[in-house]
Amino acid sequence: MIIINKSGYLKYRDFKFKCALGKSGIGKKKIEGDNITPKGVFRIVKIYYRKDRLKELSSKLRLIKVTKNMGWCDDPNSKNYNQLINLPSKYSHEKLFKKNNIYDLIIVLNYNMKPIIKNKGSAIFIHVAKNNYQPTQGCIALKKNDLLKLLSKISKNIKININ
Repeated sequence: MIIINKSGYLKYRDFKFKCALGKSGIGKKKIEGDNITPKGVFRIVKIYYRKDRLKELSSKLRLIKVTKNMGWCDDPNSKNYNQLINLPSKYSHEKLFKKNNIYDLIIVLNYNMKPIIKNKGSAIFIHVAKNNYQPTQGCIALKKNDLLKLLSKISKNIKININ
């Protein structure tokens, strides 16, 4: 099990990595945009990566290449809320193919997925941290090297406990 705690560390076996959390910390997510990293136990549903930026990846999990037309819908008015979408889209979304490197590697957690509840929050990812571990909008972010190390060690049925 991967454990992420409010002090800003991710622990897995003998590894302990500093990580960034949502601006509002860990807690009960109430609404889209509240900047909270949701408390709970989650699973990994997908892993996306930038092939042009990450040449050699070691993983026991299936990896999906990010393309320029990929986005993640964060608009509760869309029938595709909290899902991967093709761009362009008239609904609010996150582009997965970014100029900065934060989405070079994206581990998608199963937060608010079965069923998807409108406005409960979308896109809880483990992704690459910005400089100085700037807080996220609710995701978990690690240094790229730490994220790559973690990816090489985990298996499909791993659980992520955010507390």
